[in-house]
Amino acid sequence: MRLNFALTCAAALLGFGSEANADVYRDPDTGFTFSQYNALITTGTSAITFRIAIPSPVTPGQPYDAVVQVVAPVSAGWVGLAWGGSMTNNPLLVGWPNGASAVTSVRRATSHTAPAIYSGATAQVLSKGTKSNSTHWQYTAKCTGCTTFTTTGTTTKSLNPSGSNRLAFAYSKAKPSQPSSSSSPINVHDLFNYWDHDFSVAGNAQFQDLVDRNL
Repeated sequence: MRLNFALTCAAALLGFGSEANADVYRDPDTGFTFSQYNALITTGTSAITFRIAIPSPVTPGQPYDAVVQVVAPVSAGWVGLAWGGSMTNNPLLVGWPNGASAVTSVRRATSHTAPAIYSGATAQVLSKGTKSNSTHWQYTAKCTGCTTFTTTGTTTKSLNPSGSNRLAFAYSKAKPSQPSSSSSPINVHDLFNYWDHDFSVAGNAQFQDLVDRNL
């Protein structure tokens, strides 16, 4: 109950409305239907919310874009979403606040070292779903190249648009040293965890129209 109350307060403060229903969130600002997961980052009620929207239908076996919406407390300096459920050998979408907007960067690590800029995927911030206030910041971005990627060697992984996919997140309390730059160095994460995210309820029939509307 305490967690639900805290998340409801965060939503109200950012003007999200109250359209969350179980693991589905219909965003009144952007129009996207998201599948969402709330990741606790403290033993209390502080959480980072991860929301994912995808096109519907998706051709089986073909790459597809995804829209990500992240809501984080202001105590989070940066937040990363690992599309393969690991800190290595998969795209890591990193985002952080920059004034009233946000900066995103796609990184990749092949070992447990600082992830480098990854050219195999791109992220585009959607301005209408990106905002901040005194308690939370939020970004919404389209990620291209994040749902199909090479892991090691020539092995390719594709995320299932009709089922569950293992994702992971990391976050740091320290802000990037160059917050206006997508290539800014980032500090080592303070917390890492993973979960299984349901993509089957993330479909949006008007996906590209919604992307265009929210640029």
